[in-house]
Amino acid sequence: MKHSYKVFAALLILILLNNTTRAQTPVLSNISGNFEVVGQFYRTDSAIGAPEVPEKFLNNAFLNLNYVNGNFKVGLRYEEYLGPLLGFDERYRGSGITYRFAQFTNDRIDITAGNFYDQFGNGLIFRCYEERALGIDNSMDGIRVGVKPIEGIYIKGVVGRQRDFFSLGEGLVRGIDGDVQLNELFLSLKDSRIRIGIGGSFVSKYQKDNDQLRNLPENVGASAARLNLNTGKFSLSAEYAYKINDPSVANGFIYKPGEAIYLNMAYTTKGFGTTITGKRIDNMNFRSDRNATLNSLMINYLPAISKQYSYRLLTLYPYTTQPNGEMAAAAEVFYNFAAKTPLGGKYGTKISLGVSGVNNIDTVAASNDTLGYESNYFKIGSPLYYQDLSLEINKKISKKVKLIGTYVYQAYNKDVVEGEIGFGIVHASIAILDVTYKFNSKNSIRMEIQHLSTHQDRKNWAMMLLEYTISPNWAFTVFDEYNYGSDNPDERTHFYNATMGYTRSATRISLGYVRQRAGLLCVGGVCRFVPASNGLGINITSRF
Repeated sequence: MKHSYKVFAALLILILLNNTTRAQTPVLSNISGNFEVVGQFYRTDSAIGAPEVPEKFLNNAFLNLNYVNGNFKVGLRYEEYLGPLLGFDERYRGSGITYRFAQFTNDRIDITAGNFYDQFGNGLIFRCYEERALGIDNSMDGIRVGVKPIEGIYIKGVVGRQRDFFSLGEGLVRGIDGDVQLNELFLSLKDSRIRIGIGGSFVSKYQKDNDQLRNLPENVGASAARLNLNTGKFSLSAEYAYKINDPSVANGFIYKPGEAIYLNMAYTTKGFGTTITGKRIDNMNFRSDRNATLNSLMINYLPAISKQYSYRLLTLYPYTTQPNGEMAAAAEVFYNFAAKTPLGGKYGTKISLGVSGVNNIDTVAASNDTLGYESNYFKIGSPLYYQDLSLEINKKISKKVKLIGTYVYQAYNKDVVEGEIGFGIVHASIAILDVTYKFNSKNSIRMEIQHLSTHQDRKNWAMMLLEYTISPNWAFTVFDEYNYGSDNPDERTHFYNATMGYTRSATRISLGYVRQRAGLLCVGGVCRFVPASNGLGINITSRF
């Protein structure tokens, strides 16, 4: 922690200067930023498999600073992992300025030099982004140029190398993306209720071939085309992507091209809405280093279509996208029963029903060994990877009481998602009751009761949470997650958690005791493994 003072000293000086000048003269009003410090004291807990941590205290911290003057903007981010929290890649251990940029923007051009995040279309061939909870930061370090030559046409190009922890990846990434909004381009369509957009992208990565056994392509290109249609009530988004052969560690060094298609349709009207999503992915693991693994140096992003849950027991079996091959479909329907109707009651009732399923693509061994396999494009393969069915009812009972009732069935292929061998599919049923009671405009209490039942894995779980809020400053939360149904008596463990949080203006501080079960943490179909831990945690965030 010898460099920790740098973060806190810089932060303290900037906050004091900013607060002082705001009270006197707005000299620094165009300086802004935010920071976060997440730390935990660890103690060994053999009952849950929490390991000994030699440093006893680990922390992740960052400080963003931005300066804006007219069309010009500069910024930087300082990060510190001394050492990184358990579950984060050890290659994050260290500190330094990991993100810095200068940007000029006007009505026609947008130029960035340094680090940047961006995305083409749905991200099927290019998305550089940050997801701090997962330890993902694949920002580009290079040049980005965006131009609008005429109304309705938008073009941008990028070139650079991706962040790889505290260094840069070996591969060079280059890309161009074009977007045409027909309603802006043609005056005859300006007032049309049908809005149409078309776009296309091309991305290539260059990496030298140093392999003594294989003849590897040094330049790998990927292209995509997309369509967006919106009529007000109805919307359609479709994108198709193709990647030339890209042998890598992730696909077993096969020379098969990759493909991906993503479709999303939605219809909404007063009190009713539905969405239908489908995708097919075949060998679309695209990285700027062919030897990278886990979440490192990913050039593209393959959206998950299964519902993203936040309730505790629903995160026991989260699904992670399988870039080497999957076929998936999902649908969700929302309906609001109006107030003062038989099913709506006095305050109305909201109901949503969702279903999703993910399978392998259908494959057979290719006649050419270097291709690895062949696939029937429209045939659903086996095994099943993931499936869920969810029902949620959101109901206001009175001016003081609101409840949410949820039921979810999940089928989860542990062999595929977690890399187990011969375990098979976990079938789980989860029921949740979430009740909020408002004492007055400032005081409320919320209770969650959750139960998961399954005949596989660690069997039944129960969870109860109480959260008391004193608005706008204080929040107190306690919960117990209990694996009471395990066949192994040593695994019938309570996971107690208690936190308190204080918020003042743009600053929030929380402190709590954490007994964390091991498992996957997933956001948008991308996951990282979180090991078991026991100890005292602290989180400080602020904006200025």
